[in-house]
Amino acid sequence: MDIRDREIFSNLTIFPPVFVRLDGRAFHRLARALNLKKPFDPSFSANMRAVCRYLLTDSGLSPVFAYTFSDEISLYFDMLPFSGRVEKLDSVTAAVAASKLTIEVGCSQPIAFDARTIPAAGDFAIEYLVSRQNEAWRNHINAYCQSALIEDGMTSRQAAAVLRGMRSEEMHEMMFERGLNLAVTPAWQRRGTLIYREDCVKEGYNPVTGETVLATRRCVRELVETPLFSSPEGEALIRSLTGA
Repeated sequence: MDIRDREIFSNLTIFPPVFVRLDGRAFHRLARALNLKKPFDPSFSANMRAVCRYLLTDSGLSPVFAYTFSDEISLYFDMLPFSGRVEKLDSVTAAVAASKLTIEVGCSQPIAFDARTIPAAGDFAIEYLVSRQNEAWRNHINAYCQSALIEDGMTSRQAAAVLRGMRSEEMHEMMFERGLNLAVTPAWQRRGTLIYREDCVKEGYNPVTGETVLATRRCVRELVETPLFSSPEGEALIRSLTGA
C-alpha cells in the first residue's frame, strides 16, 4: 500500500472563492514575552499588517485581500494554490504567516497560527466580513474594559469574570464613566484593517526611446480607516474586490 493512501485529508479539495482565517495560538504568552502595550500595541498591529502585505505580494499564495484585527487575519482567495487542497492551503498559509511574524517582531520564541478554510460564494463574503468586524468591535471593547479593571487592582481572571455576560452597551458606559468614549478610539482598533491589491498606474522610463511612460502595476493598498462593511460604502468596496 502506498503510504499516501493513509493520509486522511490529503485529497480533500475545495473550489474558490474561500476565506482562510488565521488565529494566533496562545498569543497572550507572546504578548507577555514582547511586553506589548495594553489594551492595544500600535507596533504589533503594524507587524500584523506587514504579515498581511507579505501574504498578498511575496508569499506565492496571492490572496485578493486580507482583513486583520488583534491576532487574526482573514485572507480571501478567488484562485487557489495547491489545486485547492485544503490541508495544504491551511498548513502552508499558517506556516508562512507565523514565520513572517517571527521575523517582524524579532522573537526567539516559537509563534504559531491555526487556520481554517471557509467557502465564500455569492454574498457570503460580505456576511463573513461583517461578522468578523463585529468581533473586532467586541474584542476592542473587552480589551479596554479588562485593562481598566486590572488598573483598578483586579487580576486578569477577576476582570474576565466581571465582564463575562456584560452587554456591550454596559461596557461602553463603563469606559465612558472613566472618561473614554470607545467610539472615537483609533479606527484600526475598532474596525480592523483591510489590505488589498489593486491596479495602479506608475511612471516608468523607456531606455530605448528615452521617454517617460505610464505602466499599470499591481499595488497594495492599506486603508487608514476601514469602512463599516455593513454600510453601503463598505459593501460596495467588498463587492468591487470580490466581483460579487
